[in-house]
Amino acid sequence: MPEIAISNSNGRDAAVAAESIRVPMRIWWIDADERNATSAKILKGTIDRDYDALLQKFGSPDKVAEELIGADPEIDLESVGRYLRDTSRVYVNSDRQVVYGVNQVEVVRNPDGTEKLRRPKKMAAPNVSPEQPLLWSGKLLAKKDVFNKFVMVSKLQLVHINGLTYDFLYDIAKELEAKKSLLLLGAGPKSNQPLILRRGATAYRGFLEGRTRGSEYLLLLHLSNIELKAPEPTAEDKGS
Repeated sequence: MPEIAISNSNGRDAAVAAESIRVPMRIWWIDADERNATSAKILKGTIDRDYDALLQKFGSPDKVAEELIGADPEIDLESVGRYLRDTSRVYVNSDRQVVYGVNQVEVVRNPDGTEKLRRPKKMAAPNVSPEQPLLWSGKLLAKKDVFNKFVMVSKLQLVHINGLTYDFLYDIAKELEAKKSLLLLGAGPKSNQPLILRRGATAYRGFLEGRTRGSEYLLLLHLSNIELKAPEPTAEDKGS
Protein backbone atom coordinates (compact mmCIF):
# COMPACT_ATOMS: atom_id res chain seq x y z
CA MET A 1 0.00 0.00 0.00
CA PRO A 2 2.10 2.98 -1.21
CA GLU A 3 1.99 6.39 0.46
CA ILE A 4 1.34 9.56 -1.50
CA ALA A 5 0.75 13.19 -0.56
CA ILE A 6 -2.27 15.22 -1.65
CA SER A 7 -3.48 18.76 -1.02
CA ASN A 8 -7.00 20.10 -0.51
CA SER A 9 -8.73 23.27 -1.71
CA ASN A 10 -7.29 25.22 1.23
CA GLY A 11 -3.72 24.45 0.20
CA ARG A 12 -3.04 22.03 3.06
CA ASP A 13 -1.40 18.73 2.19
CA ALA A 14 -1.06 15.42 3.98
CA ALA A 15 0.48 12.01 3.41
CA VAL A 16 -2.15 9.34 2.78
CA ALA A 17 -2.18 5.80 1.45
CA ALA A 18 -3.31 4.49 -1.93
CA GLU A 19 -4.38 0.92 -2.47
CA SER A 20 -5.68 -1.07 -5.42
CA ILE A 21 -9.36 -1.94 -5.41
CA ARG A 22 -10.07 -5.65 -5.41
CA VAL A 23 -13.57 -7.08 -5.51
CA PRO A 24 -13.55 -10.60 -4.01
CA MET A 25 -15.42 -13.20 -6.01
CA ARG A 26 -16.73 -16.36 -4.36
CA ILE A 27 -16.86 -18.89 -7.18
CA TRP A 28 -16.57 -22.64 -6.93
CA TRP A 29 -16.10 -24.77 -10.02
CA ILE A 30 -17.52 -28.28 -9.95
CA ASP A 31 -17.43 -31.16 -12.41
CA ALA A 32 -20.27 -33.42 -13.59
CA ASP A 33 -20.07 -35.36 -10.31
CA GLU A 34 -20.27 -32.13 -8.26
CA ARG A 35 -16.68 -32.44 -7.13
CA ASN A 36 -14.53 -29.34 -6.69
CA ALA A 37 -12.55 -28.60 -9.85
CA THR A 38 -9.70 -26.18 -10.45
CA SER A 39 -7.87 -24.99 -13.55
CA ALA A 40 -4.31 -26.09 -14.23
CA LYS A 41 -1.54 -25.23 -16.68
CA ILE A 42 -0.08 -28.21 -18.54
CA LEU A 43 2.95 -28.18 -20.81
CA LYS A 44 1.76 -28.70 -24.37
CA GLY A 45 5.12 -28.76 -26.11
CA THR A 46 8.67 -27.49 -26.01
CA ILE A 47 10.21 -24.90 -28.29
CA ASP A 48 12.72 -27.34 -29.75
CA ARG A 49 9.88 -29.51 -31.12
CA ASP A 50 7.43 -27.01 -32.59
CA TYR A 51 6.79 -26.62 -36.31
CA ASP A 52 9.61 -24.12 -36.97
CA ALA A 53 12.13 -26.35 -35.22
CA LEU A 54 10.94 -29.45 -37.10
CA LEU A 55 11.00 -27.57 -40.41
CA GLN A 56 14.58 -26.52 -39.79
CA LYS A 57 15.51 -30.07 -38.83
CA PHE A 58 13.85 -31.96 -41.72
CA GLY A 59 14.12 -29.32 -44.45
CA SER A 60 10.63 -29.17 -46.01
CA PRO A 61 6.94 -29.30 -44.99
CA ASP A 62 6.46 -32.57 -46.87
CA LYS A 63 9.29 -34.19 -44.95
CA VAL A 64 7.87 -32.88 -41.69
CA ALA A 65 4.50 -34.44 -42.57
CA GLU A 66 6.16 -37.78 -43.29
CA GLU A 67 7.96 -37.74 -39.97
CA LEU A 68 4.75 -36.83 -38.10
CA ILE A 69 2.99 -39.81 -39.70
CA GLY A 70 5.83 -42.25 -39.17
CA ALA A 71 6.87 -41.17 -35.69
CA ASP A 72 6.19 -38.53 -33.06
CA PRO A 73 9.08 -36.03 -33.33
CA GLU A 74 6.88 -33.24 -31.94
CA ILE A 75 6.41 -34.97 -28.59
CA ASP A 76 8.94 -35.04 -25.78
CA LEU A 77 7.67 -37.85 -23.59
CA GLU A 78 9.79 -36.66 -20.68
CA SER A 79 8.18 -33.20 -20.47
CA VAL A 80 4.83 -33.01 -22.31
CA GLY A 81 1.87 -33.12 -19.94
CA ARG A 82 3.74 -31.83 -16.90
CA TYR A 83 1.93 -29.40 -14.62
CA LEU A 84 3.32 -25.86 -14.75
CA ARG A 85 3.74 -23.90 -11.55
CA ASP A 86 5.58 -20.68 -10.67
CA THR A 87 6.35 -19.84 -14.28
CA SER A 88 7.99 -16.64 -15.54
CA ARG A 89 7.83 -14.96 -18.93
CA VAL A 90 11.02 -14.88 -20.99
CA TYR A 91 11.86 -13.27 -24.32
CA VAL A 92 13.57 -15.07 -27.19
CA ASN A 93 15.31 -13.78 -30.29
CA SER A 94 15.01 -14.92 -33.92
CA ASP A 95 17.43 -17.76 -33.15
CA ARG A 96 15.05 -18.96 -30.43
CA GLN A 97 17.55 -18.20 -27.68
CA VAL A 98 16.61 -16.54 -24.41
CA VAL A 99 17.64 -12.88 -24.34
CA TYR A 100 18.39 -10.90 -21.21
CA GLY A 101 18.56 -7.35 -22.58
CA VAL A 102 15.29 -6.19 -24.17
CA ASN A 103 14.75 -2.86 -25.90
CA GLN A 104 11.15 -1.82 -25.41
CA VAL A 105 9.44 0.05 -28.24
CA GLU A 106 6.44 2.35 -27.88
CA VAL A 107 3.88 2.14 -30.71
CA VAL A 108 1.85 5.31 -31.34
CA ARG A 109 -1.43 4.77 -33.20
CA ASN A 110 -3.86 7.02 -35.01
CA PRO A 111 -7.49 7.35 -33.81
CA ASP A 112 -8.52 4.70 -36.37
CA GLY A 113 -6.04 2.18 -34.91
CA THR A 114 -3.41 2.33 -37.67
CA GLU A 115 0.22 2.60 -36.65
CA LYS A 116 1.58 6.14 -36.71
CA LEU A 117 5.15 5.68 -35.53
CA ARG A 118 7.48 3.59 -33.38
CA ARG A 119 9.99 4.99 -30.94
CA PRO A 120 12.12 3.75 -28.06
CA LYS A 121 10.11 3.60 -24.89
CA LYS A 122 11.22 6.17 -22.34
CA MET A 123 11.55 4.90 -18.78
CA ALA A 124 9.96 7.86 -17.06
CA ALA A 125 10.66 8.43 -13.38
CA PRO A 126 7.71 8.29 -10.94
CA ASN A 127 6.31 11.66 -9.91
CA VAL A 128 3.89 10.49 -7.19
CA SER A 129 5.37 10.14 -3.70
CA PRO A 130 5.02 11.60 -0.19
CA GLU A 131 7.77 14.09 -1.09
CA GLN A 132 5.85 15.35 -4.16
CA PRO A 133 2.31 16.32 -3.11
CA LEU A 134 -0.47 16.17 -5.67
CA LEU A 135 -1.80 19.71 -5.61
CA TRP A 136 -5.44 20.75 -5.75
CA SER A 137 -5.83 21.85 -9.36
CA GLY A 138 -9.20 23.52 -8.88
CA LYS A 139 -10.38 22.08 -12.20
CA LEU A 140 -13.73 20.46 -11.47
CA LEU A 141 -15.41 18.50 -14.26
CA ALA A 142 -18.94 17.16 -14.38
CA LYS A 143 -19.02 13.40 -13.91
CA LYS A 144 -21.02 12.72 -17.07
CA ASP A 145 -18.59 14.78 -19.16
CA VAL A 146 -15.58 12.86 -17.84
CA PHE A 147 -17.06 9.39 -18.26
CA ASN A 148 -18.28 10.24 -21.77
CA LYS A 149 -14.86 11.51 -22.86
CA PHE A 150 -12.29 9.28 -21.16
CA VAL A 151 -11.86 5.52 -20.76
CA MET A 152 -11.02 4.62 -17.17
CA VAL A 153 -8.48 1.79 -17.18
CA SER A 154 -7.73 1.56 -13.47
CA LYS A 155 -8.50 3.12 -10.12
CA LEU A 156 -6.95 3.58 -6.70
CA GLN A 157 -8.64 4.20 -3.38
CA LEU A 158 -7.16 6.87 -1.11
CA VAL A 159 -7.33 5.88 2.54
CA HIS A 160 -6.30 7.58 5.77
CA ILE A 161 -3.42 6.41 7.93
CA ASN A 162 -4.41 8.22 11.15
CA GLY A 163 -7.14 10.40 12.61
CA LEU A 164 -5.82 13.63 11.12
CA THR A 165 -5.70 12.27 7.60
CA TYR A 166 -9.20 10.84 8.08
CA ASP A 167 -10.59 14.35 8.66
CA PHE A 168 -8.49 15.63 5.75
CA LEU A 169 -9.74 13.06 3.23
CA TYR A 170 -13.31 13.14 4.51
CA ASP A 171 -13.51 16.89 3.86
CA ILE A 172 -12.18 16.41 0.32
CA ALA A 173 -14.71 13.66 -0.40
CA LYS A 174 -17.59 15.74 1.00
CA GLU A 175 -16.60 18.80 -1.06
CA LEU A 176 -16.38 16.82 -4.31
CA GLU A 177 -19.66 15.06 -3.58
CA ALA A 178 -21.43 18.36 -2.90
CA LYS A 179 -20.23 19.78 -6.22
CA LYS A 180 -21.13 16.56 -8.11
CA SER A 181 -17.83 16.78 -9.92
CA LEU A 182 -14.52 15.05 -10.39
CA LEU A 183 -11.28 16.87 -9.66
CA LEU A 184 -8.70 16.76 -12.45
CA LEU A 185 -5.59 15.66 -10.59
CA GLY A 186 -2.06 15.80 -11.97
CA ALA A 187 1.54 16.02 -10.87
CA GLY A 188 3.88 19.00 -10.89
CA PRO A 189 3.63 22.52 -9.43
CA LYS A 190 0.62 23.33 -11.64
CA SER A 191 -1.02 19.90 -11.34
CA ASN A 192 -0.99 19.59 -15.13
CA GLN A 193 1.48 16.72 -15.64
CA PRO A 194 0.42 13.08 -16.10
CA LEU A 195 0.65 10.76 -13.11
CA ILE A 196 3.47 8.19 -13.24
CA LEU A 197 3.10 5.81 -10.31
CA ARG A 198 6.17 3.62 -10.91
CA ARG A 199 9.35 3.85 -12.98
CA GLY A 200 8.59 3.17 -16.61
CA ALA A 201 4.86 2.83 -15.91
CA THR A 202 2.09 4.22 -18.09
CA ALA A 203 1.34 7.92 -17.69
CA TYR A 204 -2.26 8.60 -16.62
CA ARG A 205 -4.69 11.45 -16.23
CA GLY A 206 -6.18 11.39 -12.75
CA PHE A 207 -9.79 12.16 -11.79
CA LEU A 208 -10.64 12.25 -8.09
CA GLU A 209 -14.16 11.27 -7.03
CA GLY A 210 -15.58 11.65 -3.53
CA ARG A 211 -18.53 9.98 -1.81
CA THR A 212 -19.73 10.06 1.79
CA ARG A 213 -22.27 8.21 3.92
CA GLY A 214 -22.61 9.48 7.44
CA SER A 215 -19.14 9.39 8.95
CA GLU A 216 -17.82 7.15 6.16
CA TYR A 217 -16.11 8.39 3.01
CA LEU A 218 -14.81 7.00 -0.27
CA LEU A 219 -12.14 8.69 -2.37
CA LEU A 220 -11.47 7.09 -5.75
CA LEU A 221 -8.66 8.17 -8.05
CA HIS A 222 -9.77 7.14 -11.55
CA LEU A 223 -6.89 6.69 -14.00
CA SER A 224 -7.17 7.11 -17.76
CA ASN A 225 -4.75 7.06 -20.69
CA ILE A 226 -7.39 6.85 -23.43
CA GLU A 227 -9.40 9.84 -24.61
CA LEU A 228 -12.41 9.30 -26.83
CA LYS A 229 -12.17 11.42 -29.97
CA ALA A 230 -14.39 11.64 -33.02
CA PRO A 231 -12.60 10.46 -36.19
CA GLU A 232 -11.68 13.01 -38.82
CA PRO A 233 -14.44 13.38 -41.44
CA THR A 234 -13.68 11.66 -44.71
CA ALA A 235 -14.23 13.13 -48.19
CA GLU A 236 -17.51 11.21 -48.45
CA ASP A 237 -18.70 12.67 -45.15
CA LYS A 238 -17.85 16.19 -46.29
CA GLY A 239 -19.62 15.60 -49.60
CA SER A 240 -22.79 14.43 -47.94
